[in-house]
Amino acid sequence: MIEFLSQPWHWSIAGAAIALLMVLLLWFGGKFGVSSNLRTFCTLAGAGKVSDFFKWDWKAQIWNLVFITGAVIGGFIASHYLVSSEPLNISESTVSYLSSVGITTPQDFSNGGGFVPAEIFSDPFSLKGLIILIIGGFFIGFGTRYAGGCTSGHAISGLSNLQLPSLIAVVGFFIGGLAMTWLILPSILKL
Repeated sequence: MIEFLSQPWHWSIAGAAIALLMVLLLWFGGKFGVSSNLRTFCTLAGAGKVSDFFKWDWKAQIWNLVFITGAVIGGFIASHYLVSSEPLNISESTVSYLSSVGITTPQDFSNGGGFVPAEIFSDPFSLKGLIILIIGGFFIGFGTRYAGGCTSGHAISGLSNLQLPSLIAVVGFFIGGLAMTWLILPSILKL
């Protein structure tokens, strides 16, 4: 069973699961988005005493807390018990581009399993690591708040509801991703 679960699955399985989740959310009046959990956590911690933004019925979002908890537990299980010994299949053009900017693709689980390049995450206290973690984290948090949601909320939930602001946000996410990949990351890696 473990061998069956840890093998690569066809992309359509995840697509069907996302579609089923969206149908259920639409049926029950929910909205999907991971970043909304931060508001819930802040409300639970008492942030409503400081800002009216955090005075809301967080119990209506309990399903989202269960979802994010399941994602964390599922990530732990997948990374510790369902890891494939095969390296991640990355297209040759991606491997070539990563090599051109100084990133080697890990070939087995002991050096990242293809997911965590050492050139980016090996030393979080270096100048490069601080830029990526602190400044990058700030931009992600600011961007999420400014866009009114995260990539999953806009790209999955917002687009399936045909919301124009979500389309604009998703186009912005792609532009930002392209700028990071082709302009900003190569500059950071040269530090």
